[in-house]
Amino acid sequence: MQDLGLSHLWAQGDFVMRATAIILLVMSLASWIVILTKTWDLFRLKKMAQGAEKRFWHSDDFDHALETLGASEQNPFRTLALTGKEAAQHHRASQPQLHDVMDISDWLTRSLKSAIDEAVSRMQSGLAILASVGSTAPFVGLFGTVWGIYHALIGIGASGVPTIDKVAGPVGEALIMTAFGLAVAIPAVLGYNALTRGNKAVISKLNRFAHDLHAYFVTGARVRPTTARAGADDNAVRLAVKN
Repeated sequence: MQDLGLSHLWAQGDFVMRATAIILLVMSLASWIVILTKTWDLFRLKKMAQGAEKRFWHSDDFDHALETLGASEQNPFRTLALTGKEAAQHHRASQPQLHDVMDISDWLTRSLKSAIDEAVSRMQSGLAILASVGSTAPFVGLFGTVWGIYHALIGIGASGVPTIDKVAGPVGEALIMTAFGLAVAIPAVLGYNALTRGNKAVISKLNRFAHDLHAYFVTGARVRPTTARAGADDNAVRLAVKN
């Protein structure tokens, strides 16, 4: 019994057992890389979003408002503001015939929604890895356990000494693979849920900022919460991102 353990399991395991252990290790490394990377990105986004709307709308003019959002091209709030400005300028400079096809409200809605979709796509990149690891790692570990128990029972039967100490050791070693699968899956699931929740908070602020930008470029004034009517602007409502 003193010879049993992880080292014994690796030494006595065949190609399938070792491949299963390596797969679980790779899945664990991939999930932790995604968790740490996306957590840092989410931290930066929340720092960018903190007070961004207040600083922007309390500026003297639009150019100064852009400066309050910083110069980083990775700032989705700055990207939204620039997209709205460029869309409004493009619409005003376009030929009269284009005005008859699409008014400025629809054009701004499509442009801002496209910018939000790109930001959301960047925020959610990598989360599919966590979802895949969280849903498959337990079954990969269970496969390793079943395979290990199968070979352990074959070895016990061939030895002709089916005592409890001869059964408990190899079977217990095989059950370690199930524990490995759970150890890989649980952080991935928790990380996925936490990152998704954090992304939703940032996306909500992006949608609100895009709504105000839409109203500003169409009417020349930001929508005030005290005077905004529910359902007043259907085009702006369509900016909401469906998760």
